Amino acid sequence: MGYTINGVEKDTDDDGYLLEADFSEEAVDAIAAEQGVALTDDHRAIINFLRRKYQEDGHTPNLRNMMKMLEEEQVIADVSSARMFELFPDGGAAKQGVKIAGLTKPFGKGGY
Repeated sequence: MGYTINGVEKDTDDDGYLLEADFSEEAVDAIAAEQGVALTDDHRAIINFLRRKYQEDGHTPNLRNMMKMLEEEQVIADVSSARMFELFPDGGAAKQGVKIAGLTKPFGKGGY
C-alpha cells in the first residue's frame, strides 16, 4: 500500500504510515482523502501541531502528553478524547492524525 503524492508513489508500512515523513500540504490532502476524512480547521490545527512536535522531537507525543499540550497551547477549543475521535475516527489524533499529517508511525506507549 502507498499514497500517490504529487504524482509520486510514497511507500508505507503495513499500517499505512509513510516510511519517510512528508511535510507537504499535498501529502495531508492525499492521505486524508484516502482515509475518508474531510479536513476542517481543527484537523489542520492538530496536524500542524503534530508536525511541529515531530520536527522538534523526532517523534509525536503519546496520547496523554499530546492532550495536555493541545490544551496548554490552546490548539483547538475542545480538547477531549471524544473530540479527537470525532475528528480522527480511526484511532484518534495520536494514530490517524499522525498518519494524515504525513508522519512516520508513532512509537506507542512509553516515557517520552
